[in-house]
Amino acid sequence: MPTSSRTLNRDILRLAVPALGSLIAEPMFLIVDSALVGHLGVAPLAGLGIASAVLQTIVGLMVFLAYATTPAVARRFGAGDPSKAVSVGIDGMWLALGMGAILALGGYLATPFLVGLFGATPEVARDAETYLGISMWGLPAMLIVFAATGLLRGMQDTVTPLWIAGLGFGANALLNWLFIYGFGWGIAGSAFGTVVAQWGMVGAYVVVIGRLARTHSASIRPQRDGVRGSARSGGWLFLRTVSLRAALLATVGVATALGTEELAGWQVAFTIFSTAAFALDALAIAAQALIGKGLGAGALDEVHRTLRRTVAWGVWFGVIVGGVIAALSGVIGLLFTGDPALAALIQPALLILAVAQPVCGVVFVLDGVLIGAGDAKYLAIAGVLNLVPFVPALIVLAAIGVGGAAGLAWLSVAFFGVYMLARLATLGWRVRGAAWMTAGA
Repeated sequence: MPTSSRTLNRDILRLAVPALGSLIAEPMFLIVDSALVGHLGVAPLAGLGIASAVLQTIVGLMVFLAYATTPAVARRFGAGDPSKAVSVGIDGMWLALGMGAILALGGYLATPFLVGLFGATPEVARDAETYLGISMWGLPAMLIVFAATGLLRGMQDTVTPLWIAGLGFGANALLNWLFIYGFGWGIAGSAFGTVVAQWGMVGAYVVVIGRLARTHSASIRPQRDGVRGSARSGGWLFLRTVSLRAALLATVGVATALGTEELAGWQVAFTIFSTAAFALDALAIAAQALIGKGLGAGALDEVHRTLRRTVAWGVWFGVIVGGVIAALSGVIGLLFTGDPALAALIQPALLILAVAQPVCGVVFVLDGVLIGAGDAKYLAIAGVLNLVPFVPALIVLAAIGVGGAAGLAWLSVAFFGVYMLARLATLGWRVRGAAWMTAGA
């Protein structure tokens, strides 16, 4: 193997392996919540499903705070200007704080309305409102963590986010158990525990990045041009994420119409998908950092090699993850609910998810490549195109009204099959050309 290839593999592993740990830790917050709340009953679990869909939609729409920060920092770092790179990242953190505060207040006041959009039963809606209302106060923390993580990734550091995410996950699990069962707060305890853990992570990032700023003589004060630039560059990524979240919300809406058990089953299946997606996205994180750094340095040949290598790894990593999900599909439902009937209802959907994992692996890698290249406008346009085949598939499924395991399985086919294949087509077409590659800081 040529030396350049060995070096590229080491660079991918150096970034992807720690990123894998930190990315898995993020959905583990939701897994802990789901597992602990699931043993309170089907209604609280279904309520958590609605609350999580709303919360993840709000947070997901703001993911540009990480995805816009990473390539901006990486380009400047690759161009040999670490001081400016850190400053750009800190501006992103200030933007996250401001946006998070506004969203927290507005989201808290709108919680009853947002939950009511799903048309759930009164018992499920009450649990959803309880969890969502409390969780809104953790929004600023989640957004700051996004931006801070993007800063460190752009500086080619994925180890520090791993440590912080791991400590945050441990605190979340302990606090949730204490508040839910020790204090008897029920689903409210799960939300409180997660919010406390999230703000603890912010404290850790402030210490780390403060030291980084002193090392590179970067200003920690918000710069008007920098904050404005972060918001402007993230606009297209925001629109891209809107399309992704629209697809998710539409899917949850159909699951809600199928019934409470189907909604609870979809919550479990989507939780596993989110975990697998974050794990596969570790390669995308490596691609973002390396592509941004390579373009900043003007090394286009290296950018091409990174593209080919990360796509190949995405396929094989998807095969491995899919195999693990398939092997555990019979027990995953039991771990979440302890109900054999609900576990049997979920298993076909999990098998469909397992088969789709190689496609998901390539999709996430290509998404990371184009984000790292700053090709956000195309990603926004492609996001709309991806909905063209997916929305009709959901409409047909809702019209037919198939319930039970069959209905949940067909819902999985629509999301994990139709939607992910549409994303593969639009992203694959783009990287075949060279329009997405622009060199320079």
